[in-house]
Amino acid sequence: MKRIRKIMALAGVLTLLAVAAGALWLADWYRAQLERPLALEEPQRFELQPGTGLRSLSREFERRGWVESARVVEVYARRQGVAGRLQAGEYAVDAGMTPADLVQAMARGDVVRHRLTLPEGWTVRQALAAVRRHDELDPPAESVGVHNLPDVLGLDDIEHPEGWFLPDTYFFGSGTDSLDVLRRAHEAMRATLDAAWAGRSEDLPLEEPYELLILASIVERETGRGDERDRVAAVFVNRLREGMRLQTDPTLLYVQETGVQRLTGAELERDHPYNTYTRAGLPPTPIALPGRAAIEAAARPADTREFFFVSRNDGSHHFSETYREHREAVIRYQLDGDASRYGRRGR
Repeated sequence: MKRIRKIMALAGVLTLLAVAAGALWLADWYRAQLERPLALEEPQRFELQPGTGLRSLSREFERRGWVESARVVEVYARRQGVAGRLQAGEYAVDAGMTPADLVQAMARGDVVRHRLTLPEGWTVRQALAAVRRHDELDPPAESVGVHNLPDVLGLDDIEHPEGWFLPDTYFFGSGTDSLDVLRRAHEAMRATLDAAWAGRSEDLPLEEPYELLILASIVERETGRGDERDRVAAVFVNRLREGMRLQTDPTLLYVQETGVQRLTGAELERDHPYNTYTRAGLPPTPIALPGRAAIEAAARPADTREFFFVSRNDGSHHFSETYREHREAVIRYQLDGDASRYGRRGR
């Protein structure tokens, strides 16, 4: 009887050892499945479609050979508490990633972020064309254009969309509606413009934020130099205070579709709302998308008595307080010193 008890006890011990060994083996196998780098010949993209459940995702891992059993992924996700937090989107699957890494990335929503850059000085037409041709954006309908963009975006208080989108780099997931990106750019411009208007110089001769946007767009098109923006803005502000015409080429160039950057005498004399040589005050709309720096310069221009500037042909400008000084600068920098070529044109 004692012998039987010993045999049974030994059998029990051996059974426990076998179970323990099996559990250890299973734990090692489970861990190896999750920590083994994915078998990839090259980096891939994995699209987790909206509504995809954990079971379907786990089976896809198994189908691709990333794990030997879909059950491994299910158990891991539940134990980690992320089974119900997996977020749809496009994910980058790179060499060295493990199944556990990818599941955690999906739980965090680390989707691939694409980008669209709207440069300072672009027009709204260029911005709309950029979102239309971006491969990772859902393009707007062909019927969407500059003429109806405010209505399409639900911007009821805007008649013309020019200038109303902040130049910046915008990040988004694959398949994002292009109109959503434009809405973000508009909201960013609203916030930037409101802040600049609130902090504007007290004696600025502008009546509303929209006029600040118009002025900023002119500053944006006149110079790309950060050290000149506030002086360029000051020239236009000084002219507005004195009732002088702005006489700025970019407003005329805005209404042309030829792409030329020089104007003829006839074009300077042809009267229309954007001709700041024939009409006083600001043009009726912005002429470009101004960046933050141009908006800030227009809101807080330099404290000068300069009324003129002319290009030095090296990206910089010569600024003058008097017409006589300006005339001399034009002759020097634009007419090769030939005073006989000087006409009526000049800021």
